[in-house]
Amino acid sequence: MTRLLVLLVALAACHAQVKYVAGTRVPYSDANDAVLKACEDYRLAVERADVDALMLMAHKQYWEDSGTPSGSDDYGYDGLRNVLLTRLPKASDIRYSMRYVAVHQSCNGELRAGCRAAVDVLIDASFTITDALGKPKRPDKRDQNELVLEWDGHRWLFLSGM
Repeated sequence: MTRLLVLLVALAACHAQVKYVAGTRVPYSDANDAVLKACEDYRLAVERADVDALMLMAHKQYWEDSGTPSGSDDYGYDGLRNVLLTRLPKASDIRYSMRYVAVHQSCNGELRAGCRAAVDVLIDASFTITDALGKPKRPDKRDQNELVLEWDGHRWLFLSGM
């Protein structure tokens, strides 16, 4: 019985030592913290409908496949600009929240140019748009997404998922 008690205390002590990035259940590392800060900057820019800020966060090699089998709706960096310029101005009162589920990095915690991170997020968003009859509508959107970013030596840039 004493051994069991010692084992339980030891396991509890090990579990208590795990640090997480603030507000998440993502294990803390400088690299995880930095990539989630970039994701938060993105989230806030979406809420502000700030196309210029969003484009500054996108990698020149940005590619979106839209998650469909057809390639007709895929687009790159210039297509992203077009999507943002045509869709964001139609929305107002944007609320865009993300719950960070996991971060998978290719650099084992050491930031160097070319490092990639895949961030699994749950998105909960709402916004106001005007329908075809001129009436305001406020749809709620919930989705699961993966944001893929690359460290360019100075900051994280989005490769897909915006």
